[in-house]
Amino acid sequence: MSSEILSVLEYMEKEKGIGRADMISTITNALKTAAQKGVNSGQELKIEINPKNGQMHAWAVLKVVDSVSNPKTEIHIEKAQALKPGVLLGEFIEKEIDPSTLGRIAAQTARQAVMQRLRQFEKDRIYDDFKDQVGNIVTGTVRRRERNDLYVDLGKAEAIMPGKEQVPAEEYQPGERIRCLLMSIDSTPRGPEIILSRASPKFVRRLFELEVTEIADGTVKIEAFAREPGYRTKIAVTSTDPKVDPVGACVGARGARVKTIVRELGGEKIDIINYFAEPKAMIMEALKPAVPREIIINEKDHRILLKVATDDLAVAIGRKGQNARLTSRLIGWRLDIEEFKAMGDDPRQTAIDSLVKTFALDAVIAGRLVDMGINSPAAFQDVEADDLVDAGFTSEEAQDIITRVSQPPQA
Repeated sequence: MSSEILSVLEYMEKEKGIGRADMISTITNALKTAAQKGVNSGQELKIEINPKNGQMHAWAVLKVVDSVSNPKTEIHIEKAQALKPGVLLGEFIEKEIDPSTLGRIAAQTARQAVMQRLRQFEKDRIYDDFKDQVGNIVTGTVRRRERNDLYVDLGKAEAIMPGKEQVPAEEYQPGERIRCLLMSIDSTPRGPEIILSRASPKFVRRLFELEVTEIADGTVKIEAFAREPGYRTKIAVTSTDPKVDPVGACVGARGARVKTIVRELGGEKIDIINYFAEPKAMIMEALKPAVPREIIINEKDHRILLKVATDDLAVAIGRKGQNARLTSRLIGWRLDIEEFKAMGDDPRQTAIDSLVKTFALDAVIAGRLVDMGINSPAAFQDVEADDLVDAGFTSEEAQDIITRVSQPPQA
């Protein structure tokens, strides 16, 4: 028996990292509990195991009396003095017993206690090993898929990537090496459960922190972040050093840094822009290359109405509204986008206004020019005074027009 105990102690210590004192305490407590419920019911026991050789000793703790009523808990004074000379009535002595008398149930219980302690130790070890890695990127091997959950082997433990934390367009094959964000460690009746993610915006943020040294050292800061996993990510950055271009630092030389991240994300598009605290400036930066023609800010409802030209409408909204949604999340305002239509939109009046503004012409004169086909500043090319006279203008009017066109007023 001592050799079996010694082998258990050595295995637990070398292979599992559980100290001998811990395992000895587990075994002795299990033996005492089981023995007191079995053939040694009602008897107080003391059990010790030698940590060096695994030898086990057991004692029954008995009260010294002059009349024995329960031999399991009491001993006559004459027998007690034979074991321990000088012992007095009412004192307790320890009488050594054969450990084999503890019974088969006690041995099975001790074995179960060892296994239970091992399982608990492994649970504690998993928690201790990974609790400080929450929020970091870990690398693992895909093992299997159960329902919609993916199980990943991290070496020391198995983790789970729920369906909602997976990127819709990505396929994960058994044996494939993948990088994920360690989101959390949840406590369950079966032990700690490690939750992974590749869909979280924090995954992309952490990739930038690993790839861009300026972000890691605090020179460049990610101020705002929005992501649709597998499709597009928008980040807004600032720099604490005026000599450092935050967008350029994230992109890298010839796009090397951002390309590395895009490859890790399976081709997901990444937009990197400068951050502005003022919502209007931020909107204009985030929607590039689309240019808003009008921006109406509703502070009360925290909403922004954008009016963009017809040609920019598709760009501003994006595929299935993706660009608008990401921009809204990035700035933290509800965003509405509609087509820009000028009040009283009239091509003739627009042309008249353009001539009046460019050459400081009288509106009536500008109207007559538009009616004869000169509807923009560029249309005056090769037009001479005689052409205007032939069109019904007086010589004085024609000359005044030509003079203004040749020398337009300074803005």
